Amino acid sequence: MIRTVWLAALSLAAAMGLSGCGYNDFQRLDEQVKAAWSEVLNQYQRRADLIPNIVATVKGEADFEQETLTRVVEARARATGIQATPELINDPEAFNKFQQAQGELTSALSRLMVVVEAYPNIKANAAFQDLRTQLEGTENRITVARNRYIKTVADYNVLTRSFPTNLTAMVFSYDVKPNFTVQNEAQISTPPAVSFDKPATTAAPAASR
Repeated sequence: MIRTVWLAALSLAAAMGLSGCGYNDFQRLDEQVKAAWSEVLNQYQRRADLIPNIVATVKGEADFEQETLTRVVEARARATGIQATPELINDPEAFNKFQQAQGELTSALSRLMVVVEAYPNIKANAAFQDLRTQLEGTENRITVARNRYIKTVADYNVLTRSFPTNLTAMVFSYDVKPNFTVQNEAQISTPPAVSFDKPATTAAPAASR
């Protein structure tokens, strides 16, 4: 009986010690990071799913820049070719490759939308208008999801570096998690220019220079 009481007391003391050293906070924030990362991946996948239809709609236009379309297709292939496993968010090198691939796709889409401006037939196409609206909404959702992920990872990393919770991090091998870089944030803070006005029906053609 005495041994049982002592074991219970030791278990209680250990639990209180772990709680006081931030162990439970690490578990809570780790789950929040995973959830935030899942939402980032969901939005990136949503964007990737839109691209084939966008390319199919655009490439039917005569004399359209095929190089621009090729870059979008290739960038999508690289981005979707990276297996975004849960372990990726704990691997700085893999995480960096992932964000670089997504940044390249963002740039390729931006270029595509700029080129489309020179093709009134595409801009007036109802299917393309619907797709570009979906893309614009998806880019906004990507921004929101990434911002939430950045905040959650920052909270986790502060806990990892702060005293005394850094001692708990050392004991349980909790390392800081990689985050989106400042350079990459410059891209995500300016989504592709997918919103443009339809050409006015009464506007006179621009004079050639």
